[in-house]
Amino acid sequence: MGAAGCGGGDEPRLTVSAASSLKTAFTEHAETFDGAKVRLSFGGSDQLAAQIRAGARPDVFAAANTELPRQLHAEGLVEAPVRFASNRLVVAVRDDGGVRAVAELAEPGTKIAVGSPSVPVGSYTRGALRRLDPGVAANVASEEPDVSSIVARVRAGAVDAGFVYATDVRPLEELRAIELPFRTRVEYAAAVVRGTKNTREARRFVRGLRGAKALRDAGFGP
Repeated sequence: MGAAGCGGGDEPRLTVSAASSLKTAFTEHAETFDGAKVRLSFGGSDQLAAQIRAGARPDVFAAANTELPRQLHAEGLVEAPVRFASNRLVVAVRDDGGVRAVAELAEPGTKIAVGSPSVPVGSYTRGALRRLDPGVAANVASEEPDVSSIVARVRAGAVDAGFVYATDVRPLEELRAIELPFRTRVEYAAAVVRGTKNTREARRFVRGLRGAKALRDAGFGP
C-alpha cells in the first residue's frame, strides 16, 4: 500500500483510503482540493475495508466496486456511499509481447495474472473468465492483491497478460490493452467514514468526485 500527501498551510488533514487503480486520478484531484491537506493511502479495496473494520479511521474510503462501501454502510462504519466513476475490464499485455488477441490467452504455456478473489478486480475477472474459453482460466499463473501488482508483473515480463482496468494501461507506453469480446462494467463508490473529525471536508471531497476533471483525464467514465 502506498501513501502520498498533498496540500499545505494550517488546513485540516484529510486522510483518503482508495483503491490502487485510483492512484493517478486521486493524486491529481487531491492537489486541486481546497480547504484541507489530503493524505492519500492506496491498496486493494478489500484490504482497506478490512482495516476500517479493524478500527482504522480514514476520513474517506473509495473502492473499485459498490459492494464493499455498501457492506461497511450496513455495518454502520461509513455514511451512505456515492457512486462516482466507472471503468472497464481489459487484458494488459506488453506491446512487444506475443499475445495479440483474447483467443491466444487459452494457448498452452501462456501465463496470466489476475486479482485475488477478494479484491474487486479479481471478482470482475472471475465473471469474465466464466464467459471465455476454459483454457484461459487454466492459464492463470498468479493471483495478486491489487491492480498495481498485476501491472507490475506484466511490465516485468513475469506473465504474458493480466486482467486489469483500462485506466491502468492507458498511461503506460510499453503496455497495450486488448478489449474483451463483451463489456464488464466496473463502478466505483466512495463514502465518508463515521467518526471523522473532518466531516464537512470529507463530504465535500466525496461530492467533488462526481464529474471530477482528474478522473475524466485519467479515462474514467461517469
